[in-house]
Amino acid sequence: MVDSTPRKRADARRNESALLDAAAATFATSGVDAPVRTIAAKAGVGVATIYRHFPTRADLVVAVYRHQVEACAAAAPVLLAAGPTPHAALSRWIDLFVDFVVTKHGLAEALQSDATTFDTLHAYFLDHLVPACAALLTAAADAGEIRPDTDAYELLRAVGNLCVGDNPRYSARRVVGLLVAGLRVH
Repeated sequence: MVDSTPRKRADARRNESALLDAAAATFATSGVDAPVRTIAAKAGVGVATIYRHFPTRADLVVAVYRHQVEACAAAAPVLLAAGPTPHAALSRWIDLFVDFVVTKHGLAEALQSDATTFDTLHAYFLDHLVPACAALLTAAADAGEIRPDTDAYELLRAVGNLCVGDNPRYSARRVVGLLVAGLRVH
C-alpha cells in the first residue's frame, strides 16, 4: 500500500519541530493559554506560520502533546544503546518521563474538556510509551538488574501518580527515583 500523504519539505518540518518545542517550553512556563506571539517569538517564526501549521489552539495543544510523547518514546532505545546498563537507561528514561508528566498537567487539563480528543491522546500515549518502557524493563530484567515481573503500564501509572502535587517541598523526581531503585534485584 502506497502512502498518499504529501511529504513536507525539510524546512517546513524543521519549522514545525521548532514551533512544537517552543510551544512545549512556553506551555510549561506560562500555561496553554500563553499568547501565540510568545510562542512564535521563541520559535523564531511569524504568528502566521503558527496558524498555517496549527489553525486552532487546540490543534497546537494536541500536536505538542503528540510531539512530546514521540520524543519520550524515541529516547528509550537511544538511552538503552548508550548504556552503561539497562537499569541506568531505565532510570534516565523515567527521569524524562517525569519531566514529561510534570510539564503536561496543564495540557491534560486543557484536553480533558474535549473527552473525545483526550481519549484519543491517552490511547496515543499508551500506544507509544508503554512499549518504550516495556523494552527498557525487559532489558533490565534480562540483565538480572530488576525484578522480572514489573509491568510497564503499572510502573508508568505509579510514576504518573507520584508526579501529582504542587508542594514546593515535594520532589517528584526524588520520590520516583526511590521507586525505580526499589525495582532492583537485591
